[in-house]
Order: sequence, then C-alpha cells, then structure tokens
Amino acid sequence: MDSFADYSTSVYKTMQCIDPNQVEDLVLVLYEAYLEDRAIFIIGNGGSAANASHFAQDLAKGTRVSLKYPRRVRALSLTDNTAFISALGNDDGYDRIFEQQLQTYSRCGDVLIAISVSGNSPNIIRATHWANSNRLLTVGVTGFNGGTLRGLSQKSIHVPLENMCTCESIHSTIFHYIVLALTERLKSLVSDKPELDTQDVVKSYEVIELK
Repeated sequence: MDSFADYSTSVYKTMQCIDPNQVEDLVLVLYEAYLEDRAIFIIGNGGSAANASHFAQDLAKGTRVSLKYPRRVRALSLTDNTAFISALGNDDGYDRIFEQQLQTYSRCGDVLIAISVSGNSPNIIRATHWANSNRLLTVGVTGFNGGTLRGLSQKSIHVPLENMCTCESIHSTIFHYIVLALTERLKSLVSDKPELDTQDVVKSYEVIELK
C-alpha cells in the first residue's frame, strides 16, 4: 500500500466480495435468539478476542435504546473472564478455555459466534466441535481461506482477504452493521408501548432513612 487512499480502496473492494446474505442471516439468527431468550456466546483470540468483547457489549447494551424493552439481548464474550480463562489455560490447556466455558454456561439452542481470521485456532475449533455436538447453533466468522472453521460451522461469514489486521477491521465493521440492523428489528417490538419514566420508577419507592 502506497497511501491511505490505496488502503481504503482495497478495503472497499474486499467489502464488495462479502456475501451480504451471510450477514443478513446472522441478523435473523440473533433476532430469533432474542425472541426465544437464548444466549449468544462470542469467542476469539487476540484482535478477534477484542472484537468478541466489543460485539457482545454492543449486542447486550447497544441494541436496547429504550427502557420500554422487556429485556436485553443475552450476549456474552467468553474472552473477558480473566480469572476463569487463566485457570482453565493453566490446568486444562489453552485449547480448552472456550470449550470448558461453554460447558459451564451454555444450553441447547444457544448461539456460538466463533471468530478466527485463519479459521484454524485450536481453542476455537475445539469449542465449535463441542457446540455442534451439544446442539448449539454455530456461526464461524473467518478470513483468509476460512480454514477448518468455515466448513465446521453451521453458518458462516467469510472475508476473503489474506491480511490479518484488515480482516479484523472488516469483521468489526460487519458487527457494527449487525448491531444497527438488529436494533431496528427490536424497535418494532416496542414501538406501541409507552415510554417508561425513570422518575416515576424512583418515586414509586419509599425512601427510608436509616438511623
């Protein structure tokens, strides 16, 4: 790349090669998971771990734009519990840090979003195998040629680019779109309900002075 203009052009061309149906399909998967109160778990390593954390936060917080919503999207990044991850890595092996968390937290029908640019990270592959065997819905988000993860996952979003950093950036862009699209779908569920006045909620409680 000779300039930022060259880089931005390259990113744009790559974005045009992504199958939009794969992206819209994930929006629908997450919407249905919300309707059925199923959990969404997100995993990744390195930059993909950061994307997993960001995406989970946006799903759980960013999609609820009003207190009219009955509940939040139950999204959780399994990259964020440092104590649990370090214990699992130390005692059971780093390749099991996501699989063991899924065994602890997940239920049949939950969704696993596995992010791996190479598609070959051992802990991602092990967790996806476990999720498939235990009737979770698995979504692989990949780059390069997709690796093992692309074929292993029940659903896929693939970025056909041989560049780690840029793939991670494009993944983030896709996730932001998904959050915006999901938010619009969720708005339709509450559009006819009155806004909840926070002050009314506060006034409904009796303040007791402790002496």
